[in-house]
Amino acid sequence: MYVADSKRLTHAGARQMMTTAVAKAREAGIAISCAIADAGGHLIALERMDGGRFHTVHSATTKAVCAASNKRPTSPQGAQGQPLDVAHALGLALAAGAERWTAMEGGFPVIIDGECVGSIGVSGGDWATDERIAQAAVESIGARWRIDGK
Repeated sequence: MYVADSKRLTHAGARQMMTTAVAKAREAGIAISCAIADAGGHLIALERMDGGRFHTVHSATTKAVCAASNKRPTSPQGAQGQPLDVAHALGLALAAGAERWTAMEGGFPVIIDGECVGSIGVSGGDWATDERIAQAAVESIGARWRIDGK
């Protein structure tokens, strides 16, 4: 077999996720940046809310790219989920590229029928808030953020 059928995240899906993320950030009383990427880590949508700090654009984008690449939420763990100390986390970011890997929470894959179709990165709140906003955005389109479905 030389060709496979695959699903993809549409612009409409990305817009719905963005709308949810911005609404959740407003509820939390914070200004975020939100990046939504396709399965290859290429941006579909990017927004920075009024009052959002400019560095959060880069953080959100990196979280989305990393989540798409690893097909799991971003965290201070390695690509296989192994714990990393600070030196190894920094080394991995340098090896992969600072715009491609991060140990910061707030990035989630978008999983449909067990397939990663895209990702989201949220930055601007504390890590738990960024995670909560990103999870709600993924779930707003009927997707999951874990391949095993849990």
